[in-house]
Amino acid sequence: MRLRHAALISLITASVFVMGVRAQQPSPSAGPGARSPYVAADKRPQGWAARDYLQNTLGWPASKPLWNKAKQKLLDGKAIRAFSIGVPDPELYCQNAPHYDFAWIEMQHSVLSWADVARLIAACPQAGATPMIRLADEFESTLQHATDVGALGVIEPTVDTVEKAEAVARYARFPPFGRRSQGGNQAGALWGINGVNYRQEINANMLVVLMIETPTGVANALEIARVPGVDVVLAANSDLGNFSGYQPTDVEYQQLVTRVHDATLAAGKFFGCTNAPEGPTARPDDADFRMIQNPPKSHDGYVAPARGRAGAPATSAAPAPAAPAGGGRGQRGGGAGAP
Repeated sequence: MRLRHAALISLITASVFVMGVRAQQPSPSAGPGARSPYVAADKRPQGWAARDYLQNTLGWPASKPLWNKAKQKLLDGKAIRAFSIGVPDPELYCQNAPHYDFAWIEMQHSVLSWADVARLIAACPQAGATPMIRLADEFESTLQHATDVGALGVIEPTVDTVEKAEAVARYARFPPFGRRSQGGNQAGALWGINGVNYRQEINANMLVVLMIETPTGVANALEIARVPGVDVVLAANSDLGNFSGYQPTDVEYQQLVTRVHDATLAAGKFFGCTNAPEGPTARPDDADFRMIQNPPKSHDGYVAPARGRAGAPATSAAPAPAAPAGGGRGQRGGGAGAP
C-alpha cells in the first residue's frame, strides 16, 4: 500500500501544470509545506477565473455587490470563516451565525434530514453567516434539495474527477447555465426580498465549492479546478491523510496540499482548507487560505461552542442581536466534524 501511494505521489510530483504559465517543481530541499514557485508572468489575483465567470458568463455587473456576503467577501480579496453544525439545533445555529462568514451545515457525516436543514436556515437567515451545505453526493436530487431549502453555497466532498465537478456546477444553477429545476420552495421566500429577483440572481450568488481529499483528486486537481462554475477548491486536511496514508507532518502529505494549492491558483479559483493547519502543520502559504472551516476563532474573535465549551467571545465582541442566549453547551457545537 505504501509503495502504491509513493508511486502515485511520484506521478503527481512529475506532472506539469500548464495554464498560460508553468508551475515549477518544488525544490528537493524544500521543507514541509513549501509551495512551488511560480513563473512570475501571471500577476492576476486569486479567484480571477471565478470573477470572470461571474461577470462575463453569468452577466453580474462588476459594480453591483452580491447579496451572498461570503462570496462577495472572497471577491473583495478577504478570507471567509465557518462554524460547523451537524445537529438539528436552530438555537445553536443562530448563536454562532452572527460571528462567522458562512455556516458549514454538515450532511456528509451527520443524520440531519432536509427538514432539519430547512429549519436551521430559516431560523435566522439574515443573522450573518451565509448558509452552505456539505453534501453527501453530487446527484441532481441532492443539489435540488440543497438549493431549494435555501443554501447559498454547496460543498462537494471527495471530488476525484472532472465529471463529478461538472455535475455539481450544473445542478447548482438554473438554465441556461445549469440544470436546476424551478419550483415552489423555501429559498425564494428567504432570499427573494427587498427587491431581489431570486430566480434571476441566484446563479451569480451561488457559491460552488469542491473538496479534494484523495491522491487521485490531487492528480486531477488542475482539470477539476478549471471546470466553469466552480468557485473554490478546498484541500481537505483530515481525509487527505486518511486516503493517502500520510501524516500532516510528512513531507509527502504537504506536497499533496501544495499541488492542490498550485492547481487552484493556476486555474484562477479561490483556495481553502478544512480545519486550518496550526502548530507543526502550519504552512508558509497559509495567507492563501481564503475559505476556512473550523478556524480557531471567528473574524470577530468568537470561539464556537465546538472549540470553546461555553461559546463565549474570546474578545469583547458585541452581543449578537439575532442569536438567542447561549452558554453551557459543552461539545454540542458542531455535531459531526469535517475531515
